[in-house]
Amino acid sequence: MPRVKVSQIRSGIGCKPNHRQTLRTLGLKRIGDVAAHEDRPEIRGMIKSVAHLVTVEEVD
Repeated sequence: MPRVKVSQIRSGIGCKPNHRQTLRTLGLKRIGDVAAHEDRPEIRGMIKSVAHLVTVEEVD
């Protein structure tokens, strides 16, 4: 299954609490953190909700 690499580029400070929790669930704690996940609909939904805080790359 393809994977995606998610990188946090902006801080979660000042965001809604559910956005901060989504970052934690994705494995991101601070700016510059990177996490790799399988490309599943649940992960895509989490990424979409915090799209303004992260960047996404496709990884083979």
